[in-house]
Amino acid sequence: MPTQPGPSELSLYKRLGGYDAIAAVIADMFGLMRADPRFSRFNQGRSIDSKLRAQQLTVEQMCALSGGPCVYLGRDMKTSHAGLGITEQEWDATMEFTRAALKRNNIPARELQEFLDIFQRYHGDIVETPSAR
Repeated sequence: MPTQPGPSELSLYKRLGGYDAIAAVIADMFGLMRADPRFSRFNQGRSIDSKLRAQQLTVEQMCALSGGPCVYLGRDMKTSHAGLGITEQEWDATMEFTRAALKRNNIPARELQEFLDIFQRYHGDIVETPSAR
C-alpha cells in the first residue's frame, strides 16, 4: 500500500497552501507596495490592467518556483527590471512587505523563509547599482 509523503517531503507550493495562498500573499505584498509613497514612481503612467498583470505574473512565477503546476510566461527578472533603477533600500522595503504579507497570511516560519529565499535569488537581477560618475 503506497504511503502519503510526509510534510517535509511536500513541495513549498503545497506547504504554503497552494495557488490561493500564494495569490493572497502576493496581493497583500503588492497592496503594501502601492500604499507606500516610496513606490509611487512605479505606478506612474501605468494602467490598472498593467499593474494587475505584474501582480499576476508574480503569482505565476512564485507558483512555478515553489513547485506548483503553474507555468511562468513572463520575462526573466533582469530584463523586466532593467532601467527601473531599483535601489537597495527599495529592495529591502519590498522584502519587508513580503515578510509582512506572509505573516498576515499565517505562513509558518519555515515556509516564510523558503519563500523569501526564492525572492532573494533575484536580488542581483533586480537591484541596479548606480553608475559611478
